[in-house]
Amino acid sequence: MDIQHLQMKAVQIRMDLLRMIHKAKSGHTGGSLSNTDIVTALYYRVMNIEPRRPKDPDRDRFIASKGHAVESLWCILADLGFFPKEELDTFGQFGTRLIGHPNNKVPGIEMNTGALGHGLAISVGMALAAKRDNKRYRVYCLMGDGEQAEGSVWEAAMAGAHYKLDNLIGIVDRNRLQISGTTENVMGLDPLDEKWAAFGWNVVALDGNDMGALVEALEAAPAAPGKPTLILANTVKGKGISFAENVAHWHHHVPSAEELERALAELSAEQARLTKRGAEQHG
Repeated sequence: MDIQHLQMKAVQIRMDLLRMIHKAKSGHTGGSLSNTDIVTALYYRVMNIEPRRPKDPDRDRFIASKGHAVESLWCILADLGFFPKEELDTFGQFGTRLIGHPNNKVPGIEMNTGALGHGLAISVGMALAAKRDNKRYRVYCLMGDGEQAEGSVWEAAMAGAHYKLDNLIGIVDRNRLQISGTTENVMGLDPLDEKWAAFGWNVVALDGNDMGALVEALEAAPAAPGKPTLILANTVKGKGISFAENVAHWHHHVPSAEELERALAELSAEQARLTKRGAEQHG
């Protein structure tokens, strides 16, 4: 997909996940909205994946270490055909496969995640296995910024640099909010870019809601051969919904019927804007 179609796809995914959370009456809304552009760029353009062959040994791997913000991922996997889109209606219901964290009983999910701080270590192991087996696949690990307070993240960061895993791309969804407040009040992280660089990673800081910047950085990796890459994606929690953006309450807030209607209206307007701009660019 080109950048415009990726932007439009991200709007669609935001609409899908809001409807899904509203129906389920449960979900991590704010963080799913902030990471939608990241996961859209990966699945619709960057990663080597095939929904009909979810266990292809040469596939790229994606680990959602930020497992609680799984809603965008469920919507993308359904949209791509890893499982029927109708199954999204079962999200959060008794007996469903689509629980509130990644579940490897669902095609396209590599590992169950949810306990924060585990995903990068898993990703290091996968990337090291690829090196040892002379495989060309890459491993992408999406982390939250609140998750950076976990010591296991930094143990894995040391290992990734030590083994020169340039087939490993870590991404931090840096929206600066977590369930109990701002990250800097809960456990100060800045300067986060310098910390990752000190651990031996090639760090790329960018606007994590800028689709063009995301694609450019993800497709350039590894920009530093012999080093894993860390993309510090500065995002907006609740991105795309004016009344949810940068509001800590939306971390685990379920939109009411009125809020859903307002949010979908804003996203529909964004769809129309992108369509108009595309038409003007193509004459």
